[in-house]
Amino acid sequence: MKLKNAIVALVFSVFAATSLASSQLEGQTAPDFALKSSTGENMRLSEYRGDVVMINFWATWCGPCRQEMPLLDELYQRYSRVGFNLLGVNIDDDSRRAMQMIEELGVDFPVLFDATKRVSEMYDVDAMPVTVIVDREGTVRYVHQGYKPGYEDKYLTEIRTLLRE
Repeated sequence: MKLKNAIVALVFSVFAATSLASSQLEGQTAPDFALKSSTGENMRLSEYRGDVVMINFWATWCGPCRQEMPLLDELYQRYSRVGFNLLGVNIDDDSRRAMQMIEELGVDFPVLFDATKRVSEMYDVDAMPVTVIVDREGTVRYVHQGYKPGYEDKYLTEIRTLLRE
């Protein structure tokens, strides 16, 4: 019986590791999407091929998102002229709350609305915020879940590295 339980545990752990590995986006081509933006126009990820792109999934109810957004805007302001773009993907059901928050925070990077959560599902978003950094060829290079003060330093290093490639 112990051997059977050990085999079952081993099979389960291998399956769990495989399913986790298959959900990893790093090294994969970033799934393309088009979403309506805060300016009313539709924006498509593939239109940014050739640039380093940060995709930041956020929600108005997320405290760390609110804390992180002005810092992300600083990165956007600093590097947008040299081939860096930032797309904030809001997952709220009501885009009016998101619009209110971006006006309140004064962020200038494009904000897209994923009320149906289709894009969030494509990117396996299961926490808030999730930040995905895509290289110039459209490959996901970095994925960060959550936010704590100091993460922006890591983002800066990764962005600079990709801009130099």
